[in-house]
Amino acid sequence: MTTIGIKIKKVRELRNFTQEYMAEKLEMSQAGYSKIEQGAVDVPYSRLEQIAKTLNIKIEEIITFDEKRLITSQLNNHSNITNSYIFNDKLVLEVIQKNYEDRIADLKKENERLHELLLKSLDK
Repeated sequence: MTTIGIKIKKVRELRNFTQEYMAEKLEMSQAGYSKIEQGAVDVPYSRLEQIAKTLNIKIEEIITFDEKRLITSQLNNHSNITNSYIFNDKLVLEVIQKNYEDRIADLKKENERLHELLLKSLDK
């Protein structure tokens, strides 16, 4: 199970924010902020509100954050990929590549099936 700290970290990374930036905006030390992302400290609701505001996201979106679902829905939407988040280009490219590879494999199977049906129909 992904902790709230890891979810905060993922959203921060997708926003291309550094820990130092977050710590500055939250008026705390970078080491203190790092402990939040590591799950080493409990995050009070008031601090979570501040983090969400800094990340320009709702608290509920942090709590329910699922990186895989987010990226997949954004890519399937074929709309502006930066609709909600600024994505790590490498991660997006990996997801796109996997989607294309899966699609190519599906098309090859379908091509083979259609080829077999064609051969059967010509034999009749």
